[in-house]
Amino acid sequence: MKVLRIVPNFQTDNLEAAKCFYQQILGLDILMDHGWIVTYGSLEPMQVQVSFAANGGSGTAVPDLSIEVDKLDVAYEKMREAGFEIEYGPVNEPWGVRRFYVRDPFNKLINILAHLEKMPGES
Repeated sequence: MKVLRIVPNFQTDNLEAAKCFYQQILGLDILMDHGWIVTYGSLEPMQVQVSFAANGGSGTAVPDLSIEVDKLDVAYEKMREAGFEIEYGPVNEPWGVRRFYVRDPFNKLINILAHLEKMPGES
């Protein structure tokens, strides 16, 4: 057996609220819309991961969802411009990521992150 896909499902009575956060700011596409469920994602290949954590690192809460982006500062500015409150960061973490925490329209704690580039000579 092989896992083909992992999809988190968040309950809401306001499906439209996801559009600004997940489509307009983060750039995800609508992959499915049946009226009662809307699935955002990308047709580009991505890694599937599930994490279990005792804490969020650096004294933070465990986020509900982590989203890796290629341009963290752009995501940060778009979130601020759209009025989403940043709860943590942005900060460079000792394990090699730059990240910030923000609450989505459904009160889920989202960890937006980008891996830091390795400096020349680092392994």
